[in-house]
Amino acid sequence: VQLQASGGGLVQAGGSLRLSCAASGRTFTSYTMGWFRQAPGKEREFVGSISRNGGSTYYADSVKGRFTISRDNAKNEVYLQMNSLEPEDTAVYYCAASPLAALRTTTVALYTYWGQGTQVTVSS
Repeated sequence: VQLQASGGGLVQAGGSLRLSCAASGRTFTSYTMGWFRQAPGKEREFVGSISRNGGSTYYADSVKGRFTISRDNAKNEVYLQMNSLEPEDTAVYYCAASPLAALRTTTVALYTYWGQGTQVTVSS
C-alpha cells in the first residue's frame, strides 16, 4: 500500500483544516488506518485511528472532540477533519496503515505503511 497525504497548510488558531490520505492498491479495506503527528524535537504521536469498515474510531485525548477521522473505502481514502485548531497542533501529520484489526493501535511500530507527511501550522 502506498499512501499520499495532502491538505496541510497554515491556519489561525480556532480554524479548521481537512487532511486527506489517498491509498493505492486493492487491499485498502484490510487495514486499520491511523493518523499521527510529529512536532519539531518531539516523538511521533498517535492522533487517531479508524477501523477497516469505518464504523469505529479512536482518538488521543488531546484531540478528542476536535478532530474526526473518516474513510471512504470506495475511493481508498481516509480523512482527518481538524476543528478548533490550537498552536499546539502544529506538526507534520502522517497517515499510516496497520494490518492489525484492533482499533486502539496507537504504537508507531504497529503501522506498516506510511504516507510522506503534510505540514500543519497553526498561528496564534
